[in-house]
Amino acid sequence: MFTFLKAQAASLAASAVDFLVTIIAVELCGFWYVAGTIVGTVSGGVTHFTLGRTWVFHAADKTIPAQAIKYFLVWNGSLLLNASGVYVITHYGGVNYVYSKVITSVLVGFFYNYLIQKRYVFK
Repeated sequence: MFTFLKAQAASLAASAVDFLVTIIAVELCGFWYVAGTIVGTVSGGVTHFTLGRTWVFHAADKTIPAQAIKYFLVWNGSLLLNASGVYVITHYGGVNYVYSKVITSVLVGFFYNYLIQKRYVFK
């Protein structure tokens, strides 16, 4: 249970980076909301990999390249799910992209990221 709680804390930290970068990219730099979502997701992914490897799963003794490749494969699925979810909810639901990102991030985080990272990337 403690690992799950640490994973959620790491996800919150990575999500904060993700959201901050997304909002800056869209609001200050003029990116399209899907492009901003992708840039934010990349930033959050780097943050999350680092926290997951060193703090959540204590897997720093394993080789970085092997974990990075696994993480990258899983992360690509996360990126696709996040970008698609934000687009669908914003475009078809008429919801502001920030709210769409919150909804999508929570769903992807609980039902995709945690399970696959625990069982595949950092096991």
